[in-house]
Amino acid sequence: MAGLKTVTLDLPALTEQLRALELGTVVYLNGRVFTAREGVYKRAIEENKGMPAPRDALGLVNFHCSPAAAIEPDGRYTMGAVSATASFRFAKWLDGWFRLSGCNIIIGKGGMTSADYRKLFVPHNALYLTTVGYGTGALLGRGIKKVANVHWVEELGLAQAVWVLDVEHFGPFLVESDLDGNSLFERENAKIAGNIERLYQGTRPATLRRYGETDDKTHEVI
Repeated sequence: MAGLKTVTLDLPALTEQLRALELGTVVYLNGRVFTAREGVYKRAIEENKGMPAPRDALGLVNFHCSPAAAIEPDGRYTMGAVSATASFRFAKWLDGWFRLSGCNIIIGKGGMTSADYRKLFVPHNALYLTTVGYGTGALLGRGIKKVANVHWVEELGLAQAVWVLDVEHFGPFLVESDLDGNSLFERENAKIAGNIERLYQGTRPATLRRYGETDDKTHEVI
């Protein structure tokens, strides 16, 4: 990606490697990644089932995603695409999840707040990589070289199961949080938000309002 700093990480990544990553850096991954979303979190933590396999078998990178995956009649696994899902929904489980899984990289879309990063990620030397949820599934799928295993299909179904993936040049992802808990999204949004009121000075009141709740155009900017 032209003009952006790009790094390739061989997994599992060391803390020193993660410490060197700057916000906004483009990251590609080589190694082992596994999928896990709300069904897995509930089963592992709330139902006290633990992890479905040892850390060295799963890897230390958890992708919040919906895989386009199948188990063929002959038992082969196929996965053509993986689309990220929103990660803010997982915050309530993450402290327990980090302790249980040992993960040091979480991938998803949308990110969380810097308060979440500092409270949940920083104590575990973990960071967050972001992508967009729509339009990149097939692109990311190109980086999946092998489905190494799948767990909890019968219990959770194909979309919620734990898919263990061997990947190569898997990405691109953006560094959304660093090991100090800073957020790329919050940093960039702050640059924009300070000028929003000035941008709208002198404009006429909105004809259509967001659910009729407000006249303040700055409420429309996230």
